[in-house]
Amino acid sequence: MSSSLCVTPLQFQPRTPSQSSSSFFHSHVRGTTSATLSLRPLSPLPSTTLSHKLRFQPKLNHSSTTIRCSFALTPELKSTLDKVVSSNKVVLFMKGTKDFPQCGFSNTVVQILKSQNVPFETINILENELLRQGLKEYSSWPTFPQLYIEGEFFGGCDITVEAYQNGQLQELLEKAMCN
Repeated sequence: MSSSLCVTPLQFQPRTPSQSSSSFFHSHVRGTTSATLSLRPLSPLPSTTLSHKLRFQPKLNHSSTTIRCSFALTPELKSTLDKVVSSNKVVLFMKGTKDFPQCGFSNTVVQILKSQNVPFETINILENELLRQGLKEYSSWPTFPQLYIEGEFFGGCDITVEAYQNGQLQELLEKAMCN
């Protein structure tokens, strides 16, 4: 005996702020494109009779699932970021500045870099929301700080601390300074 299951197609329903719910995220970032989509069945899924006369009713959460898409990394921003990370041996994108860090994680990385006596540039991501969101896409890394060494993304705070503790960071920085 064979059984068949009918799948009802999903409908994409754009939501507006007036349709606000707890699962609706709404943000405006100048220069970004964002869309919020709501996924829900076009009609309720029918119950399906399986072999042995068992009734199967898929459990559905009737509240919609919301997906937010954001495209902050414009070609212009990508080009600018490429130039910044390639023209400096060590760059730290952080919350605040090296003289006034505004986040404990950023401060930790600044202190590690200062202890290594290497010149490094810092970029304050709190000054520009578009930069902050674009960097997340650029590095495929969701948090800050973000450390770049010789044009390559190195990591965030935890990775930097671990590399510092095991000596890998010192080796990489020495190599970068000699090139």
